[in-house]
Amino acid sequence: MASFRFAVVGWLLALCATSAAAQEYPTRPIRIIVPFPAGGPSDVLARLIGDKMSADFVQAVVVENRPGANTVIGAEAAAKAAPDGYTLLMAIDSTLVMNQYLYKSLPYDPLADFLPISLVARTIGLLVVNAQSEMKSVKDLIAKAKAAPGKLNYGAGTISTKLQGYLFNDAAGVDTMLVSYNGSAEVAHGILTKSVDFVFDGPSAELPLIQSGDLRALAKLDGRPFPALPNLPTLDAAGGLQLGDMTVWLGLVAPRGTPAPIIDKLQGETAKILNDPGVKARADAVGLYPAPSTPAEFSAFIRSEAARWQPVVKKSGLHFD
Repeated sequence: MASFRFAVVGWLLALCATSAAAQEYPTRPIRIIVPFPAGGPSDVLARLIGDKMSADFVQAVVVENRPGANTVIGAEAAAKAAPDGYTLLMAIDSTLVMNQYLYKSLPYDPLADFLPISLVARTIGLLVVNAQSEMKSVKDLIAKAKAAPGKLNYGAGTISTKLQGYLFNDAAGVDTMLVSYNGSAEVAHGILTKSVDFVFDGPSAELPLIQSGDLRALAKLDGRPFPALPNLPTLDAAGGLQLGDMTVWLGLVAPRGTPAPIIDKLQGETAKILNDPGVKARADAVGLYPAPSTPAEFSAFIRSEAARWQPVVKKSGLHFD
C-alpha cells in the first residue's frame, strides 16, 4: 500500500511539473523544420505562423529549411529532436501519408514518431504551362499528348503533385513523363525555362509569374474559388475528366513524447494565428487556404488520407527504393 501511495505521489508531482513547464513554455527559441527549400507553400506558411507566434510568445521562432529525399531528411531530423516543444515540423501529406508506401524502409514512422498539433492548410493546385506554349487549354494539352505518346513531360516537386500527374495521365488516357523537382521554386524555374511542357504545383511560386504573363494557368485542381485567377476552370471541367478535387495539405507536428499541455498550447496558438483575418487574407490570396484543427481531428484525418492514398500509390508503381 505504501509503495502504491508513493507511486501516486510521484505521478502527481510529475504531472504538476509538466503543467508548470507548459505554463512557462516557451522560454527559448522554437525551431520549425520545413522539409523544402525556401519559397514553397510549406515555407510561406511556416513563416506566416512563425512571425505571429514569435510576437505572441515573445520568443524567436526560427524556420529551418531541410530539403531533400521527398521530405525524409527534414522529417527524420524532427523525429529525432528532443520532445520538448522546441522543435516542430511543417509536414505535408507525403511526409505523413505517402512516404510509408513509397519506401521499403523509412528512418521515421509517420504515425509513431510524431504527435499531431493541427492541420494548417489545404492548398489549391494549378496546372501550368509556359506562356509561349501552343497549348492554351487542357484539351489542347490532352490532344497534343495523345498525338505524341511519351513525348511530353511534366514537372512536379512533391509526391502529391507527382501523383496528381499520374492520375491526370490515367483519367485523360495519355502518356506523359514525370520530371522530378525538389520543391516549388525548382518547379517554377523548370516551366519558366521550358525544361518541361507543363507542371502541377501550388500557386505560391507560380502565381507571380502567371500574373506577369510569363506563365499560363490552364486549370485549378479543385472547385474552390481562387480570387487571384477568378475565371480559371477546374481540371475536370476544362478537360472533360472526372478526377474530383485534388489538394495538397500541410500540418504541424511535434516529436512523439512532447507533453500534452505543450501540444495543446501550440494548437491553440496555431488556431488563433490561422483564424486571424490578416493571416487568412494573405494565405487565401496565394491559394494556401488555412484549415486549423484539433490534434484529434488531425490524427483522424491523417489516418483517413493514408487509407485513401495507399491504393493510388500502389497502382502508380511509384517507389524510391
